Amino acid sequence: MSGYMAGIVAILCINLIFAYAIFVTAAAGQLNLGGAGFQAIGAYAAAYASSVLMQPVWITIPAAMAITALVGFLISFPVLRTRGVYMVLATFAFAEVVAGFLLRSTTFGGAIGMVVPDHVGVPVLIACAVGVTLLVFYLMATRVGLAMRAIHDDEPVSTIMGVNVRAVQVATFTLAGALAGLSGALYAHHFSFVEAQYFNALLSIYVLLFVLIGGTQTAWGPLVGSLFFTLIPELLRVGGSWRYVVFGVAIVLMMAIRPEGIVTRQLVARLSPRNWLTRRKTVLGERHAG
Repeated sequence: MSGYMAGIVAILCINLIFAYAIFVTAAAGQLNLGGAGFQAIGAYAAAYASSVLMQPVWITIPAAMAITALVGFLISFPVLRTRGVYMVLATFAFAEVVAGFLLRSTTFGGAIGMVVPDHVGVPVLIACAVGVTLLVFYLMATRVGLAMRAIHDDEPVSTIMGVNVRAVQVATFTLAGALAGLSGALYAHHFSFVEAQYFNALLSIYVLLFVLIGGTQTAWGPLVGSLFFTLIPELLRVGGSWRYVVFGVAIVLMMAIRPEGIVTRQLVARLSPRNWLTRRKTVLGERHAG
């Protein structure tokens, strides 16, 4: 694999894990615009543990996940008291506070950033991305995933049907924090450097677009959204600066044509092998009867 392809694969894996972090909250009905803040905490936690505390990777990455999971758990209580656009603004404010703190903190290098001595290669990133993808697919197939979809579709009815909405939402924020922390820690260890300027508002918007464009109804959405936002700009690179115009127009058209996202439950059900076999048997039965 060439260096260029390895870089693209690395970015794709980190973006995919990050997208699933935002997806688990969106699947339960909460739009989280604070993704960059969680990823920054994970990245700096891993960087500090590696460069200052001199801990190995197998400690720094789990530690970063644990810290961001705890932050996600704690931040969920005030954030979940808000609704709609106020929740979006609350999570956005959280990300800005984190970025501002890291930018002015001498302990974490301030504007200069931090060097991360231990390196994590592409195979580890691929393994983590595959593991997170399988975990989220499994989660969405469980009773918890069913409760998340119910809350996403109709929160009051979910409450009436006995779903503990607050517990599910707190759990999704905690899991989102852990996954975002994982993506940040992998970013720090792969690129061997972190700086607060990278974890800006644009990053939070981008990762939310990964999920919204891909679709929040199934676990396929973040996968498709990450592929779309990571690979399409590279394919359009030959167009020079015009690639941003083309890419922006493509996003607007996608939102206009498919406001529910590229992948929906109906699309997944229509393309599932079981449904295809059922339709095939029906057609063959009708032909035989005729």
